[in-house]
Amino acid sequence: MLQSIRDRSRSWGAKIIVGVVVVTMALFGVESLIGLFGGGGDEIAKVNGEPITRQQLEIEVQRAIRSGQVPPEQERALRAQMLDQLITDRLLTQYAAEGGLYLSEEQLDQIIVSLPEFQDQEGRFDSELFRNRLASAGYTPVSFREELRVDMKRQQLQQGLAFSDFTLPSEQERLATLQRQTRSFRYATLSAEQVEVEVEVTQADMEAYYASNADNYRRPEQVRLAYVIIDRQEMAEAVEVEESALREAWQERTADADRRIAHIMVTVDGERSRAEDVLESVRRRLDEGESFTDLAAEVSDDPVSAEQGGDLGVISRGFFGDSFDEAAFNLDEGEVSGIVETDNGLHLLTVTGLERQPFASVRDDLRRELAIARVSSEFNERVQRLIDESFAADDLQSVADDIGLDLEVSDWVSRDGADGVLSEPGVMSEAFSADVLEEGFNSEVIELDNDRRLVVRVAEHREATTLPLEEVRDQVEASVAANLRRDALMALGAERLDDLRAGDDQDLDWQQVEDASRQETRGLNRTVIDAVFRLPAPEGDAPVYGRAADGDRVVLLALERVEEGELDAQVEQFVSSMAERLRAQAAIQGLLDDLRDKAEIGR
Repeated sequence: MLQSIRDRSRSWGAKIIVGVVVVTMALFGVESLIGLFGGGGDEIAKVNGEPITRQQLEIEVQRAIRSGQVPPEQERALRAQMLDQLITDRLLTQYAAEGGLYLSEEQLDQIIVSLPEFQDQEGRFDSELFRNRLASAGYTPVSFREELRVDMKRQQLQQGLAFSDFTLPSEQERLATLQRQTRSFRYATLSAEQVEVEVEVTQADMEAYYASNADNYRRPEQVRLAYVIIDRQEMAEAVEVEESALREAWQERTADADRRIAHIMVTVDGERSRAEDVLESVRRRLDEGESFTDLAAEVSDDPVSAEQGGDLGVISRGFFGDSFDEAAFNLDEGEVSGIVETDNGLHLLTVTGLERQPFASVRDDLRRELAIARVSSEFNERVQRLIDESFAADDLQSVADDIGLDLEVSDWVSRDGADGVLSEPGVMSEAFSADVLEEGFNSEVIELDNDRRLVVRVAEHREATTLPLEEVRDQVEASVAANLRRDALMALGAERLDDLRAGDDQDLDWQQVEDASRQETRGLNRTVIDAVFRLPAPEGDAPVYGRAADGDRVVLLALERVEEGELDAQVEQFVSSMAERLRAQAAIQGLLDDLRDKAEIGR
């Protein structure tokens, strides 16, 4: 219920309030709500004299981790971010209170009764349902109402700031003009190969770079895992399946395949014995080698099919009734049935063609299916033994030996850095669980799919750490050398740019681009297009020169012409809307910066 309220709420504050309640209960039980709303707990910060407790911070941190938004190894950084957010929330709440923002009891009533979670099947507010659902979450109507009041005041504050700022018509027109503007320019690319300076990386360079970028060389928390796996497919590979069994399985699989049928029909006309004698005579002639096609043309009382050698075409089960199906679908190609009786008379049937996959094309699939079926019982028994023995064992080697499995040991892996079977869903979360990582137990049996079961155990563990420079020397040296080459290239670009501005039209391989818009890239990096549109418009025939960094290249630019471009109402509406949104965000951020500057915040 509260999750649904959270989803439907238009206010970010309400989402925080309801989220706090849900996570508090999950982490600490219903009793914790008293401490939460009563302000108890160790103080970790004060905002203008109002405390923020450790419990409030813990709720926010655990909620983010459990939601999957943040990996557990980033919990320390997350705590700092969450504390900043709690401080921001408190500042907004205080500012709203000081500003006298008001929410009437009637407005609160309207919000609450409009929530579907508190309505009966006919869409009417149900007070008993309201109380029961809040009580089941450990929330009283009074506390819910008060937190909702604070939340709505925050919303009023933000909406007021957003709506109080606006864009003048002249500003909107100027933005639209700039947005539809097109530019024609030339560009030439300078690459590292054109730099003649020999790059020399010194020890001091490496030490300085390493000190500034140490976080790039931080090794995450890692483990080496021992693991065993039971694989039904692998077990099936060792099973021999007889050719006769494969043929029999193929016959069973294709027993209901559509087939082409021919028949010889003799009508009864009250003389059944005569009809039977005719068909018995036909059977003898077939046994003597005469053609079914010829006999159908001679004997059959079905004139249409008789002209086609008795052919009835391709049929599926259910075409001609049960007795016909029973005979037709028990024949192999070329076989002739016994006498079959239908409402039309007596028949002899033969199959002239089967629409089924050839045996050779499905042989491997059949072998795999039969082999898996034969090992399934053993597979289930071994899985049960793995469940029982791995739970009680103090190691994994003895379990592997008892069940006849190979014990594998991985290289060092992190929570999100495993390969192969260890990278499959659920494996690393189990490997880094408290029971496996901290207590040293075997994991529970992990069901990877229908055919594989896995158990892991931590063989070795090492904490996250920053690798020493000596261990990452090659990487650091490569990065420093790349930076030096980039610096030299930028210097060359600056030199060439000065020459161009001085009128020295160098021998560069210029490429022409005509009437490019802000939305287009024309195969160029976005940074190049952005740089072109930051250049001032040329005056007269002389181009305006500039440059842009494009990865490991420098692009020299020569802006030649700026034009108004064509009107696009849809694009202009988007630009106007985006401008309003950015203004609103800037207004809110400006308020927050001012509140932080003036507040007394202690940590």
